Amino acid sequence: MAATPIRDVADTAHWIAAYRAMETARPDALFNDPFAERLAGERGHAIVRHMPGGARMAWPLIVRTAVIDELVTDAVRNGAGTVLNLAAGFDTRPYRLPLPSTLRWLHADQPTLIERYRAGMLGEVPRCSLQLVETDLRQARARRQLFERAAMQGPVLVITEGLLVYLPDDQVAALAADLHDIAQARWWITDLVSPRLLKMLKRRWGQQLKAGNAPMQFAPAAGTAFFDAYGWREGEFRSTWDEARRLNRTMKGAAFWQFLSRLQSPQSRQRQRRMSGIVRLDAA
Repeated sequence: MAATPIRDVADTAHWIAAYRAMETARPDALFNDPFAERLAGERGHAIVRHMPGGARMAWPLIVRTAVIDELVTDAVRNGAGTVLNLAAGFDTRPYRLPLPSTLRWLHADQPTLIERYRAGMLGEVPRCSLQLVETDLRQARARRQLFERAAMQGPVLVITEGLLVYLPDDQVAALAADLHDIAQARWWITDLVSPRLLKMLKRRWGQQLKAGNAPMQFAPAAGTAFFDAYGWREGEFRSTWDEARRLNRTMKGAAFWQFLSRLQSPQSRQRQRRMSGIVRLDAA
């Protein structure tokens, strides 16, 4: 293994799949992803071993997966006709969630990742109408063509799991505007970190991710209010900390930090709750 475990942003798909495989192997697993092990491969497990924190850092990503599973299921139950999954990586929800066969799912990512995903899922049958889309979201024209395609069969649910943190603010703003105006999306599920947490993540993983050309960037000081100007409002905020306690996937020493939080002011506790979360944005 090279000194830099992540060679490019595509490797993060193997990395996250390895965490899902680890969760699936537990007797008390929060979800069952029978495809994660093959998609992770040795590459994914090697990244887990070599990244600072290793397997101990699985908990927030496992919580994110489980919570997004719930939010997606709710949106589909409430009428979503198309799921637009951007920078989808090795997401296997079209194969493992209880989805209607009439649901259209657009799994969009770079050609290299789509090729790896197609090979890894060869022979498997999705539960809905899955379409793999090779695209570069950084290209405005290609992005808008994809969003116009999504809008043809709504209502549209967008997923950007693990994407926004790697983008600069101006690209997130352009994406938010296009999702609202062109894709005409009704719901948008994403994860969000605060500036304080971003600093902590950079101290832990920043060097490795930057060396792999995948630096973490987006952490709006305004939180979900960042999206207000682009036609979105906060519909639901699931604090990663709170959800980890609910799902029994807390970090080591969580009980101690929970005790200390009782000594804080209500304002400080609220800021801590919103350091990281899984969000459903609704079109205003």
